[in-house]
Amino acid sequence: MNDNTHTQILSDVSHPVLKKTLDIICGKWRLYIIFQLSEQDRRYGELRRMVPDVSEKVLIQELKALVALGVLQKKSYNEVPPRVEYGLTEKAREILPILQQIMVIGKTFLVP
Repeated sequence: MNDNTHTQILSDVSHPVLKKTLDIICGKWRLYIIFQLSEQDRRYGELRRMVPDVSEKVLIQELKALVALGVLQKKSYNEVPPRVEYGLTEKAREILPILQQIMVIGKTFLVP
């Protein structure tokens, strides 16, 4: 990608690539959820405990949105009681190195 193409993508907010990127990363809890699922799949209850400040309603909405975007996969098991796990898709794993870089920014601005 040359500099001109890069500038064009960033200046055109209706650009589908930029829109999709913002759909995935925007939202107070989305990157936090992705981070929590970076090492292993988790059940809803585990995520609820790992993200204690989010309301149940918002967590459910964010999980549904991330599944719809293709970031998460929802696995339902035919068990009693029912068991559902959320995990990152292969595409979503490409987000993890970028998330690590974003965390460096937070570390830089964290006051000791």
